[in-house]
Amino acid sequence: MPESIPGTPTLVARWVAAARPKTLPLTLTPVVAGIALALAETGRLSIWAALFTLIAAVAIQIGTNLHNDAADFERGTDTEDRVGPPRATAQGWLTARQVKLAAHLMFGLAFVLGLALLTRGGLPILAVGLASLAAGYAYTSGPRPIAYGPFGELYVLAFFGLAAVGGTYYLQTLSFGWTPLLVGLALGLPAAAVLLINNYRDLETDEAAGRATLCHYLGRPRARYLYSLLLIAPVAILMLTDLPGASWPPLAALPAAGLLSARLFRGALGMALNEQLARTAQYQALLVALMILGFIFHGPTVQPAP
Repeated sequence: MPESIPGTPTLVARWVAAARPKTLPLTLTPVVAGIALALAETGRLSIWAALFTLIAAVAIQIGTNLHNDAADFERGTDTEDRVGPPRATAQGWLTARQVKLAAHLMFGLAFVLGLALLTRGGLPILAVGLASLAAGYAYTSGPRPIAYGPFGELYVLAFFGLAAVGGTYYLQTLSFGWTPLLVGLALGLPAAAVLLINNYRDLETDEAAGRATLCHYLGRPRARYLYSLLLIAPVAILMLTDLPGASWPPLAALPAAGLLSARLFRGALGMALNEQLARTAQYQALLVALMILGFIFHGPTVQPAP
């Protein structure tokens, strides 16, 4: 394929589009939260474990995005009627084989980094890592892809919330606890809201391709109420969780939750939901920033962890 033809992005731009960098904050945010929570509770930081965790999480996310790009094209889900951002394989910018090979390379990078993290975290990290890699493939592969059924939001909650925060926290502290799991739950809910908005936007084209998502079963009216719950519940969870420092900062996220919910209830559809999706992802980052603000009032002394 030529690198530059009229109306076609450059080769680099095509790969960037396939990797979907706008989704990466959903991966980085819960990892940062797990690191910040461990630091606030213990005053200790394993820099190399934090760095490897961040890179591995990004590699898994990019690998999942690439595999999703190719798999959706092969299944006929991404058509010219789709209103979301253009997909590299569907646009003919890259072949499905090229994109899947890149996905395998990203998963391979995550696996290598996971081996290094295994020397610190042991069997619990092995279990989380293997489950994350398997879920990355299963999201759009196999006889019953996760993305094509009603359990996509649960997948996001589990891996972009509970596993991301809990696994990161464990790598820093080598201990388990309810607090990181509750923080993971709180951050996994707005991540699930991002997927809900994605499927809300693509409902008609998904149904035409035989994709029965949670939004398909709920219908748009009830999906709007679920979306609001996914934004408001994290505030209550964070305030009721025994976090170090002040518990009140997450309250400042409620106006943003109200504005996002109101915009959806006013009937935003189609291309307008692309902005809604981006702002929902930013809402998750806002929650983490406010949580860290509360940690600042705790003020631990930072010590390098082994």
